[in-house]
Order: sequence, then C-alpha cells, then structure tokens
Amino acid sequence: QVQLAESGGGLVQAGDSLRLSCAASGRALSGYAMGWFRQAPGKGREFVAAIDISGRNTRYADSVKGRFTISRDDAKNTGYLQMNSLKPEDTAVYYCAADPRYTTIARLYNYWGQGTQVTVSS
Repeated sequence: QVQLAESGGGLVQAGDSLRLSCAASGRALSGYAMGWFRQAPGKGREFVAAIDISGRNTRYADSVKGRFTISRDDAKNTGYLQMNSLKPEDTAVYYCAADPRYTTIARLYNYWGQGTQVTVSS
C-alpha cells in the first residue's frame, strides 16, 4: 500500500549529527504510525524510535534517548530521524517502517524501507 524510501545516511565522525528521511509514496503517511529500527552486522533488528499518527506521542530506545528525535511532516509525506551526538555504536543500517498501529515491535510493522547505512567513526 505505502512504499517507503530512506535517505540521509552516510559516514560521519563521533559527535556529529545526521538527519535521516523516510519518504512515503503510494499512500499518505498521515494514515500511519511510523518507526525507526536499526541492524548492525551480526545483530538483530533493534528498535530505535516510534511516533504515532498524530505526531504528538513518541517512544525511544534507552540507548538513543536524549540524542535522537523522531518527527514527521505529513504535508511533505516524510518522516525523519534526527541523530545528534552520534557514537560508533550507532553504526548500523537504519530502516523506517510504517503501520496503522503505534508499536515498538518490528514484526508488527507491515511496511518497510530499504534501509540506509549510517557509519560513525571514532
């Protein structure tokens, strides 16, 4: 129904900032809650952040709380993950996901982007 495409990943140094974007097409993002997940080599997919349909309720993994901010701009049909004070342990492929449900559980999301690589050097 909805297609998602992440962008904005790249190679940065520890302490730097990066903003990931998740552009939706096919359906309006306004009909979906969205989440961000990440997967480092050899590890499972880890919850990062989620935002509800209204954009007024959010949840964050403890590991990113205070550093990352999830947001959405439904007029632009785009979700964002602002990442500040990046650490080497943030290195992973980052995926955006969407579902009518507001959840932190990866397997419950029906729609996923292709992922974008974030690499943080020390």
